[in-house]
Amino acid sequence: MLQNVIIGQYVSTSSILHRLDPRSKLISVFLLVLIIFLANNWLTNLLIILFTIGMVILSRVPLTFIYKGIRPILWLVLFTFLLHLFLTREGEVLFRIGFFTLYEEALRQGVTIAIRLITIILLTSLVTLTTRPIDLTDGLESLFSPLKKVRLPAHELALMMSIALRFIPTFMQETEKIMKAQMARGVDFTSGPISQRIKALLPLLVPLFISAFNRAEDLALAMESRGYRGGEGRTKYRVLLWKWRDTIAFLFCVSFGAVIILLRFI
Repeated sequence: MLQNVIIGQYVSTSSILHRLDPRSKLISVFLLVLIIFLANNWLTNLLIILFTIGMVILSRVPLTFIYKGIRPILWLVLFTFLLHLFLTREGEVLFRIGFFTLYEEALRQGVTIAIRLITIILLTSLVTLTTRPIDLTDGLESLFSPLKKVRLPAHELALMMSIALRFIPTFMQETEKIMKAQMARGVDFTSGPISQRIKALLPLLVPLFISAFNRAEDLALAMESRGYRGGEGRTKYRVLLWKWRDTIAFLFCVSFGAVIILLRFI
């Protein structure tokens, strides 16, 4: 299950999202996250769902691959939804069954939060699924370049963020291997009370941290052996070009946000 995490992975397909400049994708997804939080009724939430489905289709990433990636997160979404149903006591009473009473506001908040979680995860995951890690690094560095005026290391910040995203799938696979190795030695992660399951997960931390530090050291040595000394004086083999389709994509997101804001008051 852990190896199906889609955050940080790149899928090579020939889609319009793959051909966009990484800067336009980063700016657009940041704008879309803000737009998602502006949705406050059924119509705006429906438009956001349709927009997200359209982006997934345009990415041409296999739907089975995306479903396997978000399947572990669906349990968190379901738990959040049920939490709102049981704890929110506002609005009209829809129906009562024994000790459980369903309120209108509880249903509305639960559905809204569930939609927000799923759409944000999908849209942000599409950025890494459709952008190569090197292009993502260049895009982040370009967007962080104004920070150089206040003496903040834009190149190093972009590099750290891209490396962190890149190694998420690697650490998930490493965790899966360690769990299988310990299960072969008799450790049970799936049965027993919650406290026992949490206690069984604690031995995973030591080998996982050791593996993470070893990978970090190997990466640092590899970068030093290739002459890496930070972003000062470095030139780029690939130059990012903002094209007309990037402008259209950005303006489309701005227009979509304007529509959501207008529909908030309906």
